[in-house]
Amino acid sequence: MTTPDTNQAPTRGSYHAITEVGNPVLHRRCRDVTEFGTDALARLVDDMFHTMYVARGVGLAANQIGVDLQVFVYDCPDDYDTAEDESRRNVGHICNPVIENVTTEPQIVGREGCLSVPGPVAQLARAAHTIVRGKDMHGNDVTIEGTGLFARCLQHETDHLAGTLYIDHLTEAERADVLAEMAKNRDGVLADREERAQAS
Repeated sequence: MTTPDTNQAPTRGSYHAITEVGNPVLHRRCRDVTEFGTDALARLVDDMFHTMYVARGVGLAANQIGVDLQVFVYDCPDDYDTAEDESRRNVGHICNPVIENVTTEPQIVGREGCLSVPGPVAQLARAAHTIVRGKDMHGNDVTIEGTGLFARCLQHETDHLAGTLYIDHLTEAERADVLAEMAKNRDGVLADREERAQAS
C-alpha cells in the first residue's frame, strides 16, 4: 500500500523491483510460511522493508517482490493526520495473517493506492478497525490491531496475500479509470523508484 505522505529512509536489505498488476504471482493465494527462524526468512523481511521504503510505501506483501509466501511488512500511522506523531506509528511484519472482524465493523471510505499499481489512488470503503492474527518470523504468535489508515493497510496487505488487489474491489468503470491513470504515470513513478534505489 502507498501514501504520498511516506518518505522513510531505506534500511538494511536489498531493493527488489515491485511486481505489477497482471503478474500471476499477484493474482493467486500465496503459500503459507512453514519454516520459521531461518536466515532466508529474515533476509526476506529485511529486503521487503528496504523495498517498501524506497518505493515510499506504508505496507508491502511478499508477492509484490515476486515471492510466493504469506508475509507482509508495514510502517504505517493510524491515520494520515498522525503521520508525524511517532507514538501512532506501527512498524512490523506478520506471516500467515488471518483477518478477523472486518465484516462486523463500520466501513469508512478513504483513498487507497498500491505499489503494484504505480501512480493512481482511488476511494474505497474498508473496515475502520481491524484485527489480524498470525506469526512472526520466529514462529511466535502475533496479534495486530489497527484503526484508520493502519486498519486499511492491514486489510490491503492481507488481501494481497490472498491474490486480491485493491482495484478488484472497484467497479469496472473505476478500475478502468485507475488503470488508465497508471498507464500515464507509470514511467515517472518507476524512474523515481530506480533513482531512490540507486541512492540507497
